[in-house]
Amino acid sequence: MGLGVHGGGLGVARFLAQQGAHVTVTDLRNAEQLQGSIDALAELPIRYVLGEHREQDFAQAELVVKNPGVPASSRFLQIARASGAAIETEMTLFFRLCPGPILGVTGTKGKTTTTLALGAMLREQFPDTVVAGNLRVSALEQLPKIGPHTPVALELSSFALENLGEAGLSPRHALVTNLSPDHLDRYATMHEYGAAKRQIFLHQGADGLLVLNRRDATTRTWAADAPGQVIWFDHDDEQAAPVMASTMHYGQRGLIWHAADGQAEHICEQADVRVLGAHNYTNVAAAAALARAVGVTGANIRRALAGFTGVEHRLELVRELAGVRFVNDTAATVPEAAIAALDSFDAPIVLICGGADKRLALDAFARAIAEKAKAVVLLDGTATPKLQAALATAVLQFDPNSPALRRRGEWAGSGQAFTDFEAAIRAARALAAPGEIVLLSPGCASFGMFRNEFHRGEEFRRIVNQF
Repeated sequence: MGLGVHGGGLGVARFLAQQGAHVTVTDLRNAEQLQGSIDALAELPIRYVLGEHREQDFAQAELVVKNPGVPASSRFLQIARASGAAIETEMTLFFRLCPGPILGVTGTKGKTTTTLALGAMLREQFPDTVVAGNLRVSALEQLPKIGPHTPVALELSSFALENLGEAGLSPRHALVTNLSPDHLDRYATMHEYGAAKRQIFLHQGADGLLVLNRRDATTRTWAADAPGQVIWFDHDDEQAAPVMASTMHYGQRGLIWHAADGQAEHICEQADVRVLGAHNYTNVAAAAALARAVGVTGANIRRALAGFTGVEHRLELVRELAGVRFVNDTAATVPEAAIAALDSFDAPIVLICGGADKRLALDAFARAIAEKAKAVVLLDGTATPKLQAALATAVLQFDPNSPALRRRGEWAGSGQAFTDFEAAIRAARALAAPGEIVLLSPGCASFGMFRNEFHRGEEFRRIVNQF
């Protein structure tokens, strides 16, 4: 139920068909919209019901595998349950079938970078490590590569965790990067959103391990509910805090592993971290905390960091042209992620932002834009009028003669948002001088103009590389 346009249901459909199941794929999108996914399954005997869901398909099914975005309240799922069908997702199936240890990573920001950094660290010590999950990599399709001792680093979204929680499943090793407002178009409150994220550890056993951010006011309180051991990562600019438990500190002195007995082991210097953005020290520290806890040596962590340069669509340098750097940060779909991107550069920034509304507050994002950006180009979308209003207020709070606002007339907050993405990028390029940055960091979702945020980033790359 829900094939998706960027591989969401592709792996599970292929896997089940290869196991000999009689597979029906049903999706509200039509064949033209799903052509790429259909082509990828062309060699398999799969039946398609597209542009609609039909009650009889759910009434006759023995197993329904739903896309994580499908709400549990769907009437089609109710029909399936009433007819005795099992309801699963790709991830619940994977957890039931995976023979190796699973290390799950979630959080509002940084989970992809943290998962891939963790995977790189694990591979230095365990070369057969598998990395999958919410990364456009099917976990089920990796099963043939996984043995009893193969570590599996999984990025887990709140949607996937909802379904794992319903099934009473948590990874034995879990990491939460942070929690801030997101997906409030799906969750009525932050409490509901947090409850979904908590499923990553609530069903662990006494041998479970949970890595938490000691500086995050919300997730810090989750330690009291952890069934197993809790270790921490923490920002420490001045000196190491007293050791409450095993803690990975990062700060001016580098990344330090603090063992439970108070002994400190030096892991690396900040200069060894090659990914852009100060916030990525946090992500690397989180990954190092979990990697070290499962036995990866400090030397192997250092070796992994030497070759880890980041993640596509996250502060990704596309090219430098005539002295202007074009940076793709399309994965910044929440304001906090875009704020972190703005904080990552000292050079003047022409920011491309705006898009679809996720019912998130944009005031702090607008203040960061007013303080950090030389100019802003807005993309059309349901959130953009709200961002324009917030920008108009934020700009007035700053001295119009300050360097950050020296070209105040170029703020799109007082103009029209772009419905043509290429025109928006060309406008941003025209505003940028040598030594400056054109940064795509929308702070909003992509729906409306694009299929998803990855499509937005791919189009940014394509257009910039045509210049």
